[in-house]
Amino acid sequence: MKIFISGVAGFLGSHLADAFLKEGHTVCGCDNLSGGYAENVSPQVKWCVADCCDFPRMLELTRGVDVIYHCAATAYEGLSVFSPYHITQHIIGASVSLITAAIQNKIKRFVYCSSMARYGKNAIPFREDMAPAPQDPYGIGKVAGEQMLANLCKVHGMEYVIAVPHNIIGPRQKYDDPYRNVASIMINMMLQGRQPIIYGDGTQKRCFSFISDDVDVLAKFALVPGISGEIFNIGPDEEFVTINELAEVIADLLDFPLHPVYMPDRPQEVKLANCSADKIRAVFAYKTKYTLQAGIREMIAYIREHGVKPFRYHIDLEINNEKTPITWKNHLF
Repeated sequence: MKIFISGVAGFLGSHLADAFLKEGHTVCGCDNLSGGYAENVSPQVKWCVADCCDFPRMLELTRGVDVIYHCAATAYEGLSVFSPYHITQHIIGASVSLITAAIQNKIKRFVYCSSMARYGKNAIPFREDMAPAPQDPYGIGKVAGEQMLANLCKVHGMEYVIAVPHNIIGPRQKYDDPYRNVASIMINMMLQGRQPIIYGDGTQKRCFSFISDDVDVLAKFALVPGISGEIFNIGPDEEFVTINELAEVIADLLDFPLHPVYMPDRPQEVKLANCSADKIRAVFAYKTKYTLQAGIREMIAYIREHGVKPFRYHIDLEINNEKTPITWKNHLF
């Protein structure tokens, strides 16, 4: 099969490309390099620097493709409250552009990578049959993309699957980004001898998913029949930990004297976010292989190998007021 991956130079997209290459498929794709690195992409992948918002380019690049995986996204949940224009342009606009190109080119199946942000303040664990209740522009944008996909696929007859990966961690994750990837941020800071910054009291709870545990099952979405129109959470529902506990795991592995710096809560942050994995276990016999500690250990090795980096504030704040986190205003990371 010929598979197109948007965001192919990013964290998820590049690992997914490797998985398909290993299975003997042809892989192509695009990336605007806003959140990825060219070095992440295998030489076997035919790809180019292009933005999904560029419809004529998407139309050209997806000709002759069998399946599209839409991994590209400005995945900034917290920042979307303060840079809503930039974030949603590259969620909703990019999705509509690529979906339209896919339909025009008669692509067989479109796999849309959504986000746990779709569930918002629903009761935990989040289940696929819950009505979305996003709490921020990023989550709203992701749900809008889902709805646009379902609507257009129903009219034009393209198969689609919605994947909901959540809190993925692992090598190649961008660790110099001050706006997202809490585990990577903490590792990068502690390796520099700096205390991690935690928003609120640190009792927010999340499950973290190692990249290979997500990619192994996500790759099956291209081939398995009878799943069109389905939504699948991807990620563990074990090891539901607080952000304080995450910091402790990292500090223990680094033998780092931990004294976190606490900052005020970020607006609209969901306190408890945990997805049920019951559906994907039932359909795909999904089973995680990595514990949180094992995943963090591999991340530490990767960041050590590539060297610590200063944080790069590469997205401008569009709304800067008394509610904007001081960490971003004053570049405290």
